[in-house]
Amino acid sequence: MWVMVLGDLFFFGCYFVTYMVFRALSVEEFSAAQRHLNIGIGVTNTVILLTSSVFAALGVIAVREGALKKAERLLLATGACGVLFTLLKVHEWHSEITQGYTIQDEFFSFYYVLTGVHLAHLVLGLLILGIAVRELRDPRGRRPGIIEQSVLFWHMIDLLWVVIFAILYLMR
Repeated sequence: MWVMVLGDLFFFGCYFVTYMVFRALSVEEFSAAQRHLNIGIGVTNTVILLTSSVFAALGVIAVREGALKKAERLLLATGACGVLFTLLKVHEWHSEITQGYTIQDEFFSFYYVLTGVHLAHLVLGLLILGIAVRELRDPRGRRPGIIEQSVLFWHMIDLLWVVIFAILYLMR
């Protein structure tokens, strides 16, 4: 899992640097386009994902304490946060696209790729969390390492969102 996480961080890091170079070359255009993003949805999604990380971390603690049902509920709450994030992101994309903000605009091409690749990772994270919940329900297995690795991937998704939120929504 660490190889996957570090690989993803490298990939996103390269894309963040590329975004920053293009932004530096067109500061006014990027700033003007950024004003069309819904900061309220961005903040809400950030709070949702940070909350999901708290649930995930508490889930790992519960597994270590042997409270498997509690851990399962916490991982399901983590997943629910992920689903809520997805619904809000899709709503935001729909809103932006219907207002005419598409990949034809340089800023929005970065926006859709960054948030889209992040969302693909989030969906993968939901699948991985599902595997972790299945692991908790299996009376034969219950390997804590599976839960810890799942949560590690989830924390990476959250970390990436915090950076994406900062560079797309906040940086002017």
